[in-house]
Amino acid sequence: MDIGNILINAFGELISPTTAAYALAALGLAVHFGYSGLLNFGQAGFMAVGAYGYAISTLTFNAPLPVAVLVAVLASVVFAIVLGIPTLRLRADYLAIVTIAAAEIIRYIVTTNGLTDVTGSANGLAAFEGGFFGLNPFPPGAYQVGPISMNERDLWIRIVGWSVVIIACLLIWLLMRSPWGRVLKGIREDENAVRSLGKNVYAYKMQALIIGGILGSLAGIIFTLPRGAVQPANYATELTFFLYTCLLLGGMATVLGPVIGAMIFWVVLSLTQGLLYGAIEIGAITFLTNPQAGQLRYILVGVALMLLMVFRPQGVLGNKKELAFA
Repeated sequence: MDIGNILINAFGELISPTTAAYALAALGLAVHFGYSGLLNFGQAGFMAVGAYGYAISTLTFNAPLPVAVLVAVLASVVFAIVLGIPTLRLRADYLAIVTIAAAEIIRYIVTTNGLTDVTGSANGLAAFEGGFFGLNPFPPGAYQVGPISMNERDLWIRIVGWSVVIIACLLIWLLMRSPWGRVLKGIREDENAVRSLGKNVYAYKMQALIIGGILGSLAGIIFTLPRGAVQPANYATELTFFLYTCLLLGGMATVLGPVIGAMIFWVVLSLTQGLLYGAIEIGAITFLTNPQAGQLRYILVGVALMLLMVFRPQGVLGNKKELAFA
């Protein structure tokens, strides 16, 4: 068992583009649930809308990078409006059911055989990342970031991905310190009291749904660019549950919480996978195979999350006062 290599791989997950995408999408959930009280279980749908909006714009319409990103963002805004108009007056548990269904509808639409020429059906779409990597200022070669070695493409997507996360965190921090953010927190605590003050609760909820959805859309683009392919199987309901795990790990009503939670989530997954695979390789564990060990790591993360909810339900960076609305 190569402990050093296992630790390097785990450290690499701290700054991986996948971790950046999870952090950005979980930040969107913080806007939805942590700050607004909207129990949205359809964030995977927003990520799918962003990824497919970008890929279809690039492949079908040959759109340049800025236009493709704009199309993805506008698609997420339309999805949020269509989703929010009939649902934002629902109670939290009913809203959760509807948003799960909406995300699954998006996933099944893109797998429709009649749309194969546009969405690629179950096989998805590929070879749309050229415009993004064409802007890469780094020459070909190997680059060292601490103990992590990467090529110019890996370095570029990491810089862009984490820059977007930093900008998003700054914007959400400013928004939540503004009068708009204070109204949003009031809606989370007691929307009837906010409504009695003359505020349009429905409009504020819609705005929060749109902002969190845009973050999910951008996360979907970052999530799919390193792979060079977008496939509907990657946007199943379990993705939203993983995002909520990141949110709960870091703290629901915090700006940096989702980022820290995403880092913890992926580092723990990498460590447990590396240790389990290593133990199987040296014969220390004989009752598991590698595929079974891959599933066991999610069980271990689930147990860790349960313990966290028992002993520190507010998350790593959260405040117990923020749990009053739950």
